Amino acid sequence: MGVYDLTRSSTRGLIAGLCRPTVEGLENVPAAGPIIVAPNHLSFLDSVLVQALMPRPVAFFAKAEYFTGTGVKGRLMRSFFEGVGSIPVERGQQAASVQALKTLLGLLEEGSGVGIYPEGTRSRDGVLYRGRTGVGWLALTTGAPVIPVGLIGTENLQPAGRNRVRPQHFTMKIGTPLTFAKTGPDHSLPARRQATDHIMDAIAELSGQERSSSYNQSKIIE
Repeated sequence: MGVYDLTRSSTRGLIAGLCRPTVEGLENVPAAGPIIVAPNHLSFLDSVLVQALMPRPVAFFAKAEYFTGTGVKGRLMRSFFEGVGSIPVERGQQAASVQALKTLLGLLEEGSGVGIYPEGTRSRDGVLYRGRTGVGWLALTTGAPVIPVGLIGTENLQPAGRNRVRPQHFTMKIGTPLTFAKTGPDHSLPARRQATDHIMDAIAELSGQERSSSYNQSKIIE
């Protein structure tokens, strides 16, 4: 068993034992080929939860500082985030930035699974914010299916302002893959916006959240 499989298996077992999550729709995840996993974002832990519970690897961005710490804690954090397949990104760099999207594009072209939060950052008030169009750009550029994911209750695992994780039940709903015609990078902004809105509609149906027509103003990756 490789490092990734061992880390993900151990994390999945820990989550299952402490939180007893409800996971629906695993059969909707294609067994092979590129996929774009698009969840709502309520908790610092969301990426780890999705990476552990998905039936195949999914690469999310994580703050670069998680990979550069020193001492025992630093080494453990670096080993963990590398083990679950996270991609380091500098603090303040937007998930929808050109360089970040090119990184995800490269992974998709290799047939891998990537994760991106259309909202850009986590919602502090539980509202589902308007999606930024990076996810639409990826979907149209590559033609890879988008897997919408609705996370429910993950904000209770580590409420904002608290450092400790509290084991709590949560639900992860995986929706039917959304497919868009592959246009390559030369597509119109309205087409990208339309694809993004379609993805957000699917996420909202899964998560049941109240929606906002505004963007989440915080742009720092969490």
